[in-house]
Amino acid sequence: MDDVNTTRPNQALIVALIAGMSLPLATPSAAQEPPPPRPENREMAETVAPPDDGPDAPLTNGLAGPFLAARMATVLNDYRAAANYFSEAVAQDPKDRYLQDGALVALISAGDVARAITLADQMATQGGGTELSALVRRVNLAQKGDWTGLLELLDADAKDINTKDNALLDGMMRAWALLGVGNASDALATFEEMAKARDVAPMVQYHLALARAMVGDYEGAQSLLSDRQAGDHLLGLTARVQILAQLERRDEAAALLDKVQGIEVEPQLVELREKLKSGEPITFDVVQTPADGLAQLLLTFASALAANPDPEPLSLIHARLAAWLSPELGTARLTVAQLLQERQQFDLAEREFEALRRMGEMRPIAELSRIDALASADRHDEAESAALSLTAAYPELPQAWVALGDLLRQQEKFAQAVPAYDKALSLLADAPPEERWFGLYARGIALERVGQFDRAEKDLLEAIEIQPEEPSLLNYLGYSWIDRNENLDRALELIRKAVELSPDDGYILDSLAWAYFRMGRYEEAVEPMEQAIATMSSDPLVNDHLGDIYWKVGRKREAEIQWQRALSLKPGESGEVDADRIRAKLERGLDRVLAEEKAAGESEQLPQPEAEAEAGAASAD
Repeated sequence: MDDVNTTRPNQALIVALIAGMSLPLATPSAAQEPPPPRPENREMAETVAPPDDGPDAPLTNGLAGPFLAARMATVLNDYRAAANYFSEAVAQDPKDRYLQDGALVALISAGDVARAITLADQMATQGGGTELSALVRRVNLAQKGDWTGLLELLDADAKDINTKDNALLDGMMRAWALLGVGNASDALATFEEMAKARDVAPMVQYHLALARAMVGDYEGAQSLLSDRQAGDHLLGLTARVQILAQLERRDEAAALLDKVQGIEVEPQLVELREKLKSGEPITFDVVQTPADGLAQLLLTFASALAANPDPEPLSLIHARLAAWLSPELGTARLTVAQLLQERQQFDLAEREFEALRRMGEMRPIAELSRIDALASADRHDEAESAALSLTAAYPELPQAWVALGDLLRQQEKFAQAVPAYDKALSLLADAPPEERWFGLYARGIALERVGQFDRAEKDLLEAIEIQPEEPSLLNYLGYSWIDRNENLDRALELIRKAVELSPDDGYILDSLAWAYFRMGRYEEAVEPMEQAIATMSSDPLVNDHLGDIYWKVGRKREAEIQWQRALSLKPGESGEVDADRIRAKLERGLDRVLAEEKAAGESEQLPQPEAEAEAGAASAD
């Protein structure tokens, strides 16, 4: 169980699940246009009304308006608006399966599972349904504990020509339902038969292990989970440790946890390890009811579908249903939150994160993901608040302090970022060097920006000693030396190496060209700057630099074109380029501007490659 991966599902299992499971939405008519509204359908409006908390925009009359609005909201992942408009469309035409499935997708994605159940039941009453409505009805029966009803529904769906045979999902649902009615022997036999399929065996064996543990067969459960693939995830590891504790094999369980890399970001594992070593009693609670097992089944499918390179709406649907079926399953809520973040639905995601906090499951790894997503969406105040909360809750977690420092640095609060990095690096004092280099790099950037170059240089050199092949790091120190007119030969060597490591990076090519420029090697500066402009044609700074280089090699008309181009890109908005200085160069030429600056005692200030540094920071994370 070495190097247990607590965050990513087994890749082979993902491929198998995606290949073996599909719940396609019903398709509209061949023309792909909504049917015209029919007056006789208006009586359904009160039965399937738009949700009360929908958008403020007034609902339209007829079908075309809400249908098109629903489609647009779906494209934008605005699930609440989509639920609103699809529900109105269904009220206009309550027998259109395409509209009904669209409403189900939107309602569940928005977290309104209760209304989705009502709609799914209406569809069944009309004498038919879809794959998705069948899934919703099954989950509803499981939530109510009606396992006999679920078994009957599975049998009926197997005969329904309007539903597709999903042997994997249906079979495992049946096994958990059999356990729900107390038929453990048939439930276990069903799991065992399904485990014979090699492609999905690890996933089925995991559920078989959970089922065996539920009925008290801990030896059988442990034997199954000893296969690394069967439990190579956070819940699987937790289950195995709890099962070993029931077998009085606590030392073996503790040894498993000791091998987990990065265990400090999973507080429940840390707590479990402490209980093992202190002798505290440990119960098996990964699943307590068949509904919990079914929720984990849905979560497994959600994780598999989420790994699909193409956006897959059913991943969120399965995760939502899992969280609704087993509200205390923190991993399901976390999956929902992360999927919503990926779709830029931060308000809905925040509801799930808040639920996790109320449950006492503020997982640092989840909070770090949340902070990063908020920052990427330019919601810096919320991200900073979340980072401060994380450092308060886990003051000994270095990643939390690095995240806070990064947020402050990205907002150019460099002086405030330095203490955050100081704290992170003090916590990493005894850590392996490879865990320290990024903190040193980031602190070096912040220190350089507040004018403490001696400290910055020391940090950057130490980081390079640890990570000599990181192009953004090499480029930053090299550029800094060039800017200060120090260590020019060594600076050029660093930047050249950065170019070799990342030959298509426009920021680094710009650095190389500008290094040549500052050293008076104007002819050598032309080629790398032209390469840089080819990848960054809309960057005002690079256009300005190319103009300066062209001027120095006598290509003055081309220089003026580049300066005019830089002005057209509104350089003042970024703060990187002085628009007035560009205008002065256009009016009087670069040579005269430089002479004027020299006479005034001004030294040309080069903006540091912060954008390039941020790109390097993102890749390092």
